[in-house]
Amino acid sequence: MGSTKERAEAQDQNQDLQTEWDAVSSRLRAEVGETAFQSWLRPMRVRECRDGTVQISVPTRFMRDWATAHYEDRLTELWRGENAEVSAVEIVVQADIGAPAENAAPKKEAEAPATAANGRSSDGLCAPLDERFTFDQFVVGKPNEFAYAAARRVGEAASVPFNPLFLYGGVGLGKTHLMHAIAWHVRTATPERTVLYLSAEKFMYRFIRALREQNTVDFKEQFRSVDVLMIDDVQFIAGKDSTQEEFFHTFNALVDQGRQIVISSDKSPSDLEGMEERLVSRLNCGLVADIHATTYELRLGILQSKAQKLGAVVPTKVLEFLAHKITSNVRELEGALNRVVAHAQLVGRDISLETTQEVLHDLLRANDRRVTIEEIQKQVASHFNIRVSDMHSARRARSVARPRQVAMYLAKQLTSRSLPEIGRKFGGRDHTTVMHAVRKVDELREHDSGFNEDVELLRRMLEG
Repeated sequence: MGSTKERAEAQDQNQDLQTEWDAVSSRLRAEVGETAFQSWLRPMRVRECRDGTVQISVPTRFMRDWATAHYEDRLTELWRGENAEVSAVEIVVQADIGAPAENAAPKKEAEAPATAANGRSSDGLCAPLDERFTFDQFVVGKPNEFAYAAARRVGEAASVPFNPLFLYGGVGLGKTHLMHAIAWHVRTATPERTVLYLSAEKFMYRFIRALREQNTVDFKEQFRSVDVLMIDDVQFIAGKDSTQEEFFHTFNALVDQGRQIVISSDKSPSDLEGMEERLVSRLNCGLVADIHATTYELRLGILQSKAQKLGAVVPTKVLEFLAHKITSNVRELEGALNRVVAHAQLVGRDISLETTQEVLHDLLRANDRRVTIEEIQKQVASHFNIRVSDMHSARRARSVARPRQVAMYLAKQLTSRSLPEIGRKFGGRDHTTVMHAVRKVDELREHDSGFNEDVELLRRMLEG
């Protein structure tokens, strides 16, 4: 039994966690609507926060898989807005708590302690690998065939074929899938090799912690002793000079030792703003492979493969309809099929074109009026008589800052982009800046009728 003080501190922590959960769930409820909230979010129970990871439990594995696919990333974003120390949200099955780890669903970076891909302890450093993301499960088409071939070559090669392999492309097109596939293949074919896979964000946090604890020697040893280093979303360290410095030296040390490096990003090395020139040069020195937006044929193939894995009978006309209508990214496409199949299973109705349109009415409407952030920036800049470049600049004059906030607000309302993605489109700003802009515009709309009319006019122009 702990002391009275310890018990009191634990109670305070639980109370803080519940307060944060109330705020997060309230915001998500407003975003997803009452029906989705009652079905998927109300049964959730917040359990604990350990090492920056908030654990939430749900009653069934089906609910866990659904909630993980559709809400985990957004829950993490919202929770970070309430508590900057939270780095991840993990959704688990209530019955699995305390059970062996193999019963738990794969998570991005939430398991503790995690292991390196060859099974050796990595002190929670390596992100777990999603067992669904293998080469065999990757649907290949013209937009991704080059990136797939390059990733497969790296995974199968006995020696380093090119260093680094740099994969880039838009959100939800398959970069992370290929990264995991490489790691799985190396783990299976050559289990004696160590594979370290993690996000650039986690690399930065580990580096900061090592500096704070004056333990950079162990940090360098951890990262420079692996056989394959895989860094996801390297754009995160843009503008972070100290982290770039350490990453540059880690990069050079591994290349000099003949170790493989694999990196992913949303842009090519040359288009990464805020990156040191010497690091950009290093990133360009290997093989750069991009993943293009999907074609209709590739989307249809992905849907057919996904339906087969789900064991669901989905009419061909429904698959064709989805492939035509949802063109943004693979993640959204698979999510749409999951919703359709889940609805059919839950209500006991066959899947048809009519039920598909009914279940996905919000998603289909959003795709019909797809607006880009670039279009929003141009329209808002023109309306307020400023330059489009001011949307990306560091200028804080109200004549520039207010239109920029309006553009961020409209980007949040009219696109499916996440807050970090929106922030990057506005000069690499943090997601908290976007959140502040959204709140500020909401407040101004309530109290300033003229301002509200401006925002409404811009919205109608963009939606039209």
